[in-house]
Amino acid sequence: MKMEKTHRQVVLDTETTGLNPKEGHRIIEIGCVELVNRRLTDRQFHMYINPERMIDQGAIEVHGISNESLVDKPLFKDIVDDFIDFVKGAELVIHNAPFDVGFLNHELALLNKNLAPVDEICTIFDSLVYARKKHPGQRNSLDALCKRYGIDNSHRDLHGALLDSEILSDVYLLMTGGQDSLLDDDEDNEGGTEATIQRLSADRPALKIIKCTEEELQAHELTLDMLDKSSGAGLWRQES
Repeated sequence: MKMEKTHRQVVLDTETTGLNPKEGHRIIEIGCVELVNRRLTDRQFHMYINPERMIDQGAIEVHGISNESLVDKPLFKDIVDDFIDFVKGAELVIHNAPFDVGFLNHELALLNKNLAPVDEICTIFDSLVYARKKHPGQRNSLDALCKRYGIDNSHRDLHGALLDSEILSDVYLLMTGGQDSLLDDDEDNEGGTEATIQRLSADRPALKIIKCTEEELQAHELTLDMLDKSSGAGLWRQES
């Protein structure tokens, strides 16, 4: 019996106090959802974090997280073990990965525990880079991709790490080939961008032939008469 190859991915997003960790900015929210073999599971990782500093006003306008709301939240050092346990060994799917990975690695380095960077314990799939290759010259923000792929993000008035990771998981699955039980992912295709069609067995039983009734044939002939009248060419009655 063929064993199914398990491919675990974690779709991740963060919110921060500002734009640059080199300027002392910190992570204030981490949101993750899990995909196993391109299917969402019910496993999530979501934490608000006390950054031990003030949030830039510009950042508050983006995510709506206030300084007051984080006063009683845990520090990064208090949640780091649970975070690493959740993501370790997975492929991280991140939109604009250098931003989030840069902040995560900065937080890990601040702990002075010789912890490995995130991109050493996980592989990284940058959905923004992929989108730019797939849709060159077009807008490829998360909102733009939702519009392009018909994903409802009307509830996204503000950015939020867990909400954005949930939305990104939908975008990722559609952008890289969908999530269809009729298709099997190619085992050698780590990106999931191609699929192989399940073929019917050669020794399968013959398909049952169901013949048209006299009423159905008459309705069909009436339809052909209408098509001949509108086109004037009689193409529908020609034999191949």
